[in-house]
Amino acid sequence: MKLFTIDQQGKFVQYKEQNFRTYNKEINLEVLLENNPEYFFEEAKILIIGRQVTTNLNTFIDLLGIDNQGNTVVIELKRDKTHRETIAQLMEYASFVDNLDYEQLNEIFQNYTNEESNLDDYHKEYFGIDDESISISWNKSSKLVIVAQEITPEIKQTSMYLRKKGLDFYCLEFKYFINEDNNRMISSDFVIGNENFLRQQVRSNTQLPKTTKESFLANLDNNGRIVFVKLFEFIDNNKLSIRWGSKGFSANVTNKSDFIGIFFGYPINSPWGQSIATGFGQIEKKLENNQSVIRFYREEIEKLKLFNESANFFSSQELKWKISTVNEIQLNELIQILGKVVELVRNEMNIFTTTN
Repeated sequence: MKLFTIDQQGKFVQYKEQNFRTYNKEINLEVLLENNPEYFFEEAKILIIGRQVTTNLNTFIDLLGIDNQGNTVVIELKRDKTHRETIAQLMEYASFVDNLDYEQLNEIFQNYTNEESNLDDYHKEYFGIDDESISISWNKSSKLVIVAQEITPEIKQTSMYLRKKGLDFYCLEFKYFINEDNNRMISSDFVIGNENFLRQQVRSNTQLPKTTKESFLANLDNNGRIVFVKLFEFIDNNKLSIRWGSKGFSANVTNKSDFIGIFFGYPINSPWGQSIATGFGQIEKKLENNQSVIRFYREEIEKLKLFNESANFFSSQELKWKISTVNEIQLNELIQILGKVVELVRNEMNIFTTTN
Protein backbone atom coordinates (compact mmCIF):
# COMPACT_ATOMS: atom_id res chain seq x y z
CA MET A 1 0.00 0.00 0.00
CA LYS A 2 1.28 3.48 -0.89
CA LEU A 3 0.11 6.54 1.08
CA PHE A 4 0.72 10.18 0.19
CA THR A 5 -0.01 13.66 1.48
CA ILE A 6 -0.17 16.64 -0.90
CA ASP A 7 2.10 19.59 -0.08
CA GLN A 8 1.39 23.27 -0.72
CA GLN A 9 2.91 23.00 -4.23
CA GLY A 10 0.55 20.15 -5.08
CA LYS A 11 3.31 17.55 -4.92
CA PHE A 12 2.84 14.09 -3.47
CA VAL A 13 4.81 13.38 -0.29
CA GLN A 14 4.98 9.66 0.35
CA TYR A 15 4.42 7.96 3.69
CA LYS A 16 6.84 5.04 3.87
CA GLU A 17 5.93 1.93 5.81
CA GLN A 18 8.21 1.46 8.82
CA ASN A 19 8.80 -1.08 11.53
CA PHE A 20 6.84 0.16 14.56
CA ARG A 21 9.41 -1.45 16.87
CA THR A 22 12.20 0.73 15.49
CA TYR A 23 10.55 3.94 16.64
CA ASN A 24 8.38 2.86 19.54
CA LYS A 25 8.28 0.79 22.70
CA GLU A 26 5.42 -1.61 23.39
CA ILE A 27 3.94 0.86 25.89
CA ASN A 28 3.51 3.33 23.01
CA LEU A 29 1.22 0.85 21.26
CA GLU A 30 -0.70 0.33 24.53
CA VAL A 31 -1.27 4.06 24.89
CA LEU A 32 -2.30 4.50 21.25
CA LEU A 33 -4.90 1.76 21.43
CA GLU A 34 -5.97 2.74 24.95
CA ASN A 35 -6.72 6.30 23.83
CA ASN A 36 -8.20 5.44 20.43
CA PRO A 37 -10.07 2.11 20.68
CA GLU A 38 -12.82 3.34 18.36
CA TYR A 39 -10.30 3.73 15.50
CA PHE A 40 -8.77 0.29 15.92
CA PHE A 41 -12.18 -1.37 16.35
CA GLU A 42 -14.31 0.66 13.94
CA GLU A 43 -17.34 -1.60 14.00
CA ALA A 44 -17.40 -2.16 17.74
CA LYS A 45 -16.90 0.50 20.35
CA ILE A 46 -14.96 -0.80 23.34
CA LEU A 47 -14.62 0.74 26.80
CA ILE A 48 -11.08 0.21 28.13
CA ILE A 49 -11.28 -0.45 31.90
CA GLY A 50 -7.72 -1.53 32.70
CA ARG A 51 -4.13 -1.56 31.47
CA GLN A 52 -1.44 -3.96 32.70
CA VAL A 53 -4.01 -5.76 34.85
CA THR A 54 -2.37 -8.25 37.21
CA THR A 55 -3.70 -11.81 37.06
CA ASN A 56 -3.71 -14.41 39.82
CA LEU A 57 -0.55 -15.89 38.24
CA ASN A 58 1.21 -12.52 38.50
CA THR A 59 1.18 -11.97 34.75
CA PHE A 60 -0.13 -8.83 33.10
CA ILE A 61 -2.99 -8.26 30.65
CA ASP A 62 -2.02 -5.48 28.24
CA LEU A 63 -5.53 -4.03 27.93
CA LEU A 64 -8.86 -5.13 29.34
CA GLY A 65 -12.07 -3.78 27.85
CA ILE A 66 -15.86 -4.14 27.96
CA ASP A 67 -18.21 -4.16 24.97
CA ASN A 68 -21.72 -2.70 24.89
CA GLN A 69 -23.21 -5.98 26.12
CA GLY A 70 -20.99 -6.08 29.21
CA ASN A 71 -18.73 -8.82 27.87
CA THR A 72 -15.01 -8.63 28.48
CA VAL A 73 -12.43 -7.96 25.77
CA VAL A 74 -8.90 -9.26 26.46
CA ILE A 75 -6.29 -7.57 24.25
CA GLU A 76 -2.71 -8.76 23.77
CA LEU A 77 -0.40 -6.32 21.96
CA LYS A 78 2.77 -6.99 19.96
CA ARG A 79 4.64 -4.07 18.42
CA ASP A 80 6.16 -6.24 15.68
CA LYS A 81 5.33 -9.86 14.76
CA THR A 82 3.53 -12.42 16.89
CA HIS A 83 5.46 -15.35 18.33
CA ARG A 84 4.21 -18.88 19.00
CA GLU A 85 3.54 -18.21 22.70
CA THR A 86 1.12 -15.35 21.97
CA ILE A 87 -2.02 -17.48 21.89
CA ALA A 88 -0.95 -19.38 25.03
CA GLN A 89 -0.54 -16.04 26.82
CA LEU A 90 -3.95 -14.85 25.68
CA MET A 91 -5.65 -18.07 26.72
CA GLU A 92 -4.04 -17.84 30.17
CA TYR A 93 -5.36 -14.28 30.58
CA ALA A 94 -8.80 -15.37 29.38
CA SER A 95 -8.94 -18.13 32.02
CA PHE A 96 -8.38 -15.47 34.68
CA VAL A 97 -10.85 -12.94 33.26
CA ASP A 98 -13.54 -15.60 32.83
CA ASN A 99 -13.91 -15.81 36.64
CA LEU A 100 -14.30 -12.07 37.27
CA ASP A 101 -17.67 -10.87 38.54
CA TYR A 102 -19.06 -7.33 38.34
CA GLU A 103 -17.52 -6.22 41.65
CA GLN A 104 -14.05 -7.24 40.49
CA LEU A 105 -14.49 -5.58 37.10
CA ASN A 106 -15.69 -2.45 38.87
CA GLU A 107 -12.63 -2.52 41.13
CA ILE A 108 -10.31 -2.74 38.12
CA PHE A 109 -12.20 0.13 36.45
CA GLN A 110 -12.12 2.42 39.48
CA ASN A 111 -8.43 1.75 40.17
CA TYR A 112 -7.66 2.50 36.53
CA THR A 113 -9.73 5.68 36.10
CA ASN A 114 -9.39 7.21 39.58
CA GLU A 115 -13.07 8.11 39.24
CA GLU A 116 -15.83 8.10 41.87
CA SER A 117 -18.33 6.68 39.37
CA ASN A 118 -19.03 2.97 39.11
CA LEU A 119 -18.60 0.83 36.01
CA ASP A 120 -22.33 0.27 35.46
CA ASP A 121 -23.14 4.00 35.31
CA TYR A 122 -20.06 4.86 33.24
CA HIS A 123 -20.78 1.99 30.82
CA LYS A 124 -24.35 3.20 30.19
CA GLU A 125 -23.16 6.75 29.55
CA TYR A 126 -20.24 5.65 27.35
CA PHE A 127 -22.45 3.48 25.12
CA GLY A 128 -25.45 5.83 25.25
CA ILE A 129 -27.78 3.33 26.94
CA ASP A 130 -30.77 5.46 28.02
CA ASP A 131 -33.29 2.71 28.66
CA GLU A 132 -33.34 2.18 32.46
CA SER A 133 -35.03 -1.19 32.00
CA ILE A 134 -31.94 -2.62 30.27
CA SER A 135 -29.91 -4.76 32.66
CA ILE A 136 -26.34 -5.57 31.68
CA SER A 137 -25.24 -9.21 32.09
CA TRP A 138 -21.60 -8.75 33.00
CA ASN A 139 -18.86 -11.00 31.63
CA LYS A 140 -21.06 -13.72 30.14
CA SER A 141 -18.37 -14.27 27.51
CA SER A 142 -14.98 -12.91 26.43
CA LYS A 143 -13.58 -11.68 23.16
CA LEU A 144 -9.87 -12.44 22.72
CA VAL A 145 -7.92 -10.03 20.53
CA ILE A 146 -4.33 -10.07 19.28
CA VAL A 147 -3.05 -6.77 17.86
CA ALA A 148 0.31 -6.85 16.08
CA GLN A 149 2.17 -5.27 13.19
CA GLU A 150 2.45 -8.74 11.67
CA ILE A 151 0.22 -11.73 12.45
CA THR A 152 2.31 -14.77 11.53
CA PRO A 153 0.84 -17.69 9.52
CA GLU A 154 1.05 -19.98 12.58
CA ILE A 155 -1.03 -17.57 14.68
CA LYS A 156 -3.55 -17.06 11.86
CA GLN A 157 -4.02 -20.79 11.41
CA THR A 158 -4.40 -21.50 15.12
CA SER A 159 -6.77 -18.54 15.55
CA MET A 160 -8.97 -19.77 12.71
CA TYR A 161 -9.11 -23.21 14.35
CA LEU A 162 -10.11 -21.71 17.72
CA ARG A 163 -12.85 -19.67 16.04
CA LYS A 164 -14.23 -22.78 14.38
CA LYS A 165 -14.33 -24.43 17.82
CA GLY A 166 -16.45 -21.57 19.16
CA LEU A 167 -13.95 -19.18 20.76
CA ASP A 168 -14.52 -15.49 20.01
CA PHE A 169 -11.01 -14.92 18.67
CA TYR A 170 -9.74 -11.95 16.63
CA CYS A 171 -6.44 -10.93 15.05
CA LEU A 172 -5.87 -7.31 14.05
CA GLU A 173 -2.86 -6.26 12.00
CA PHE A 174 -1.66 -2.66 11.80
CA LYS A 175 0.71 -0.82 9.48
CA TYR A 176 2.90 2.09 10.54
CA PHE A 177 3.92 4.91 8.16
CA ILE A 178 6.18 7.99 8.41
CA ASN A 179 6.72 10.71 5.80
CA GLU A 180 9.62 13.15 5.26
CA ASP A 181 8.13 15.66 7.70
CA ASN A 182 8.05 12.96 10.40
CA ASN A 183 4.26 12.82 10.34
CA ARG A 184 3.01 9.39 11.40
CA MET A 185 0.07 7.31 10.24
CA ILE A 186 -1.40 3.99 11.32
CA SER A 187 -3.83 1.76 9.44
CA SER A 188 -5.44 -1.35 10.90
CA ASP A 189 -7.43 -4.29 9.61
CA PHE A 190 -8.83 -7.53 11.00
CA VAL A 191 -7.12 -10.52 9.39
CA ILE A 192 -9.01 -13.04 11.54
CA GLY A 193 -12.58 -12.28 12.62
CA ASN A 194 -14.10 -9.16 11.10
CA GLU A 195 -17.61 -9.65 12.47
CA ASN A 196 -19.23 -6.91 14.49
CA PHE A 197 -18.06 -6.98 17.93
CA LEU A 198 -15.39 -8.01 23.20
CA ARG A 199 -13.12 -14.44 43.99
CA GLN A 200 -9.43 -13.64 43.46
CA GLN A 201 -8.11 -10.21 44.42
CA VAL A 202 -7.72 -8.09 41.32
CA ARG A 203 -5.77 -4.93 40.67
CA SER A 204 -4.35 -2.87 37.82
CA ASN A 205 -0.74 -1.73 37.87
CA THR A 206 -1.42 1.15 35.51
CA GLN A 207 -3.86 4.01 35.99
CA LEU A 208 -5.00 6.75 33.69
CA PRO A 209 -3.16 9.93 34.68
CA LYS A 210 -5.15 12.25 36.91
CA THR A 211 -6.19 15.51 35.33
CA THR A 212 -5.12 18.89 36.69
CA LYS A 213 -6.85 22.22 37.10
CA GLU A 214 -5.02 23.59 34.05
CA SER A 215 -5.88 20.66 31.76
CA PHE A 216 -9.46 20.60 33.07
CA LEU A 217 -9.98 24.29 32.23
CA ALA A 218 -8.37 23.76 28.82
CA ASN A 219 -11.08 21.20 28.01
CA LEU A 220 -13.98 23.62 28.56
CA ASP A 221 -15.72 26.06 26.25
CA ASN A 222 -16.16 29.72 27.24
CA ASN A 223 -19.36 29.08 29.20
CA GLY A 224 -17.77 26.18 31.02
CA ARG A 225 -14.77 28.28 32.02
CA ILE A 226 -16.99 31.01 33.44
CA VAL A 227 -18.80 28.45 35.60
CA PHE A 228 -15.80 26.45 36.78
CA VAL A 229 -13.54 29.44 37.46
CA LYS A 230 -16.27 30.64 39.81
CA LEU A 231 -16.57 27.18 41.36
CA PHE A 232 -12.82 26.89 41.90
CA GLU A 233 -12.92 30.25 43.71
CA PHE A 234 -15.74 28.87 45.85
CA ILE A 235 -13.70 25.73 46.59
CA ASP A 236 -10.70 27.81 47.69
CA ASN A 237 -12.78 30.22 49.78
CA ASN A 238 -14.54 27.37 51.59
CA LYS A 239 -11.37 25.28 52.03
CA LEU A 240 -12.80 22.27 50.21
CA SER A 241 -10.60 19.42 49.01
CA ILE A 242 -10.44 18.53 45.31
CA ARG A 243 -10.04 14.86 44.37
CA TRP A 244 -8.94 14.66 40.74
CA GLY A 245 -9.87 11.74 38.49
CA SER A 246 -8.76 10.94 34.95
CA LYS A 247 -11.39 13.30 33.52
CA GLY A 248 -13.07 15.31 36.26
CA PHE A 249 -13.01 16.10 39.93
CA SER A 250 -15.04 16.01 43.12
CA ALA A 251 -15.24 18.93 45.59
CA ASN A 252 -15.18 17.52 49.10
CA VAL A 253 -15.82 18.54 52.67
CA THR A 254 -13.15 16.83 54.77
CA ASN A 255 -12.26 16.15 58.36
CA LYS A 256 -9.39 14.14 59.82
CA SER A 257 -10.80 10.77 58.85
CA ASP A 258 -13.20 11.18 55.93
CA PHE A 259 -14.35 13.21 52.95
CA ILE A 260 -17.75 13.80 51.38
CA GLY A 261 -18.14 14.82 47.74
CA ILE A 262 -20.54 17.77 47.54
CA PHE A 263 -20.51 18.08 43.78
CA PHE A 264 -18.65 16.69 40.75
CA GLY A 265 -17.31 18.53 37.72
CA TYR A 266 -16.58 17.16 34.24
CA PRO A 267 -15.16 18.70 31.02
CA ILE A 268 -16.33 18.42 27.43
CA ASN A 269 -14.23 15.33 26.66
CA SER A 270 -15.76 13.22 29.45
CA PRO A 271 -18.59 10.73 28.72
CA TRP A 272 -20.97 13.06 30.58
CA GLY A 273 -19.89 16.17 28.69
CA GLN A 274 -19.29 19.56 30.26
CA SER A 275 -21.35 19.23 33.41
CA ILE A 276 -21.81 19.45 37.17
CA ALA A 277 -23.50 16.74 39.22
CA THR A 278 -24.80 16.71 42.77
CA GLY A 279 -23.34 14.58 45.53
CA PHE A 280 -26.50 13.18 47.14
CA GLY A 281 -25.06 9.65 47.09
CA GLN A 282 -21.91 10.65 48.96
CA ILE A 283 -23.92 12.57 51.55
CA GLU A 284 -26.33 9.67 52.04
CA LYS A 285 -23.53 7.14 52.33
CA LYS A 286 -21.35 9.04 54.80
CA LEU A 287 -23.68 11.17 56.97
CA GLU A 288 -25.81 9.56 59.64
CA ASN A 289 -28.43 12.33 59.62
CA ASN A 290 -28.43 12.80 55.86
CA GLN A 291 -32.04 13.27 54.78
CA SER A 292 -32.45 16.88 55.88
CA VAL A 293 -29.25 17.87 54.06
CA ILE A 294 -30.25 16.03 50.87
CA ARG A 295 -33.79 17.43 51.01
CA PHE A 296 -32.48 21.02 51.27
CA TYR A 297 -29.88 20.44 48.56
CA ARG A 298 -32.37 18.89 46.11
CA GLU A 299 -35.16 21.40 46.69
CA GLU A 300 -32.90 24.41 46.28
CA ILE A 301 -31.12 23.00 43.23
CA GLU A 302 -34.44 22.20 41.53
CA LYS A 303 -35.54 25.83 41.95
CA LEU A 304 -32.67 26.92 39.69
CA LYS A 305 -34.16 24.94 36.77
CA LEU A 306 -30.64 24.16 35.54
CA PHE A 307 -30.25 20.58 36.77
CA ASN A 308 -32.05 17.51 35.43
CA GLU A 309 -32.42 13.92 36.58
CA SER A 310 -29.65 11.75 35.18
CA ALA A 311 -30.19 8.03 35.72
CA ASN A 312 -26.78 7.14 34.31
CA PHE A 313 -24.80 9.60 36.43
CA PHE A 314 -23.55 7.73 39.54
CA SER A 315 -27.11 6.85 40.66
CA SER A 316 -30.72 7.55 39.73
CA GLN A 317 -31.13 10.18 42.44
CA GLU A 318 -28.43 12.57 41.25
CA LEU A 319 -29.10 15.78 39.32
CA LYS A 320 -26.86 17.03 36.54
CA TRP A 321 -26.40 20.42 34.86
CA LYS A 322 -25.02 20.03 31.33
CA ILE A 323 -23.53 23.47 30.83
CA SER A 324 -24.35 25.09 27.50
CA THR A 325 -25.28 28.64 28.58
CA VAL A 326 -24.56 30.73 31.67
CA ASN A 327 -26.82 33.07 33.61
CA GLU A 328 -24.85 35.11 36.17
CA ILE A 329 -27.75 35.34 38.58
CA GLN A 330 -28.39 31.59 38.53
CA LEU A 331 -24.66 30.89 38.90
CA ASN A 332 -24.46 33.11 42.00
CA GLU A 333 -27.53 31.38 43.42
CA LEU A 334 -25.86 28.01 42.84
CA ILE A 335 -22.77 29.20 44.73
CA GLN A 336 -24.97 30.28 47.66
CA ILE A 337 -26.75 26.90 47.72
CA LEU A 338 -23.45 25.02 47.68
CA GLY A 339 -22.17 27.21 50.50
CA LYS A 340 -25.17 26.33 52.64
CA VAL A 341 -24.78 22.63 51.82
CA VAL A 342 -21.12 22.77 52.88
CA GLU A 343 -22.17 24.36 56.15
CA LEU A 344 -24.84 21.70 56.79
CA VAL A 345 -22.46 18.85 55.99
CA ARG A 346 -19.75 20.25 58.23
CA ASN A 347 -22.23 20.59 61.09
CA GLU A 348 -23.31 16.96 60.69
CA MET A 349 -19.73 15.73 60.43
CA ASN A 350 -18.85 17.60 63.63
CA ILE A 351 -21.82 16.08 65.43
CA PHE A 352 -20.79 12.59 64.29
CA THR A 353 -17.17 13.18 65.37
CA THR A 354 -18.24 14.47 68.78
CA THR A 355 -20.57 11.58 69.50
CA ASN A 356 -18.02 9.00 68.44
